[in-house]
Amino acid sequence: MTLREVKTGQTVTVEKLLGEGAVKRRIMDMGITKGAELYVRKVAPLGDPVEITVRGYELSVRKADAELIQVRQ
Repeated sequence: MTLREVKTGQTVTVEKLLGEGAVKRRIMDMGITKGAELYVRKVAPLGDPVEITVRGYELSVRKADAELIQVRQ
């Protein structure tokens, strides 16, 4: 399951980052690393972007990046 599939109001834990190179590094620089808890605050009407809370701050993640973040309940 990826972050893109998570519904509003759910909290999930990051299992793995599927991206490569600079994309993976950018996601990690935002604080999204293995074991981090993510709370999905809002999803835009067309699904892009996804607004999450990670490590105590709000963050908007593009749909393409959300698909690279593998999570579990």
